[in-house]
Amino acid sequence: MIFTYLWERKSWILFFLTLQLLFIFVAYIDTAIPLQPILYMIFLSTLFFICFIIVRYHKETSFYRRLNDWDHNLNITGVGVPETPFEEIVSDALNTQANLLRHAASKNKMMFEQEKDELLSWIHEVKTPLTAMHLMIERMGNEPLKAPLKYEWLRIHLLLDQQLHHKRMAFMENDLYIEKTDLETVIFQEIKMLQSWCIQKGIGFDIRLETKEVLSDAKWLAFMIRQLLTNAVKYSTSEDIIIKSGQQDDNTTLTFQDFGRGIDPKDLPRIFDKGFTSTTDHNDHASTGMGLYLTKKVSGQLLISISVESKRGEGTKVTLTFPKKNDFVHLTGV
Repeated sequence: MIFTYLWERKSWILFFLTLQLLFIFVAYIDTAIPLQPILYMIFLSTLFFICFIIVRYHKETSFYRRLNDWDHNLNITGVGVPETPFEEIVSDALNTQANLLRHAASKNKMMFEQEKDELLSWIHEVKTPLTAMHLMIERMGNEPLKAPLKYEWLRIHLLLDQQLHHKRMAFMENDLYIEKTDLETVIFQEIKMLQSWCIQKGIGFDIRLETKEVLSDAKWLAFMIRQLLTNAVKYSTSEDIIIKSGQQDDNTTLTFQDFGRGIDPKDLPRIFDKGFTSTTDHNDHASTGMGLYLTKKVSGQLLISISVESKRGEGTKVTLTFPKKNDFVHLTGV
């Protein structure tokens, strides 16, 4: 900060140096004024000036050093008490701005909470007529009409479920319960939900579960599997989807492999970005770009790593690698 201070005081320093040069110049051109005493006075005044700069540097920069080390939150008590009128102006401005930001943050948080509660309430209310609609569709005798209606119902159900989990994700840490989870139960439950869609597209499942239990949160793991299965079914046609689990380097892995359209190599680094769909399939209006984004966010909380391999026109392979038990020591509910 010493260089910043000197640069800030450059006009004063230049003024002092100019005065000293002026005294030397006057003594030089005026023979009546002895030069040696003038040089001695300039030496002493320069020495005192340097000492003055050092003392003032520590006094004048203490407030700004604290300001520079401030962690830029809305609490400015760590900045300290101002000692000069200009420091008071800066401190008052910071206090005013911090109070305005705290008020705005509090207001925004209240609005966010209210909006979240209203949306969650609306989703739960919509589920009631949606369930009634599903029962009505199941009682229909017209099979050619029944199949597309069940598909459209499933799309609405999945979109509502995705939105519900999206809103809950901000408070996901409070909702986690890590326990031994049966993969077979979770996977078959999710496949059953997609059954009508799979039948319509002629898609089956080849399930090979060598490892059937993992440590995870059953509800959020089911959500992840739902998103991956939905993607696999959406982009596959008349090909079985392979689901298998096993052990790799003492970690449990769960793999979903489809033989659909695949992902373009240039899109692979961006598939987990929010809202990203595809740079090649611009006519795919069914994709929202949220499924893999939410899956990645949930995986981070569950300490599950995701890897994706894909070739255009050959299919996609998604592998979930589950953590070991020791990795959960910092999470509650283990």
